[in-house]
Amino acid sequence: VRLVESGGGLVQAGGSLKLSCAASEFTSSTYAMAWFRQAPGKEREFVTFIIWSTGTTYYADSVKGRFTISTDNPKNTIFLQMDNLNPEDTAVYYCAASSVRTDLLLRTLKAYVYWGQGTQVTVSS
Repeated sequence: VRLVESGGGLVQAGGSLKLSCAASEFTSSTYAMAWFRQAPGKEREFVTFIIWSTGTTYYADSVKGRFTISTDNPKNTIFLQMDNLNPEDTAVYYCAASSVRTDLLLRTLKAYVYWGQGTQVTVSS
């Protein structure tokens, strides 16, 4: 599975961006997809995941109410709509795919085998 992110860029605080992640193929074992982010000097952190078959979602507290994950199933694509951005959201954003079927584990890096190359999001104050 090859994942390619797009849509990053520079935006002012309070603005919006929409990221996309296209998967080259999907196997029957793909259960969920997620977005993580990594700010300079910090560890990669969980942002949100979506379960492919049901549309069930989960968000980190830091983005709840501001970010929305969604899918375009026929196109094997997921999106991350980011609204009311603030400088603390500045990071490289990665999408990832997992076959793990435990929601608690889906919030962790180790659940994901396939990763995209990342797209930079910069929020200016």
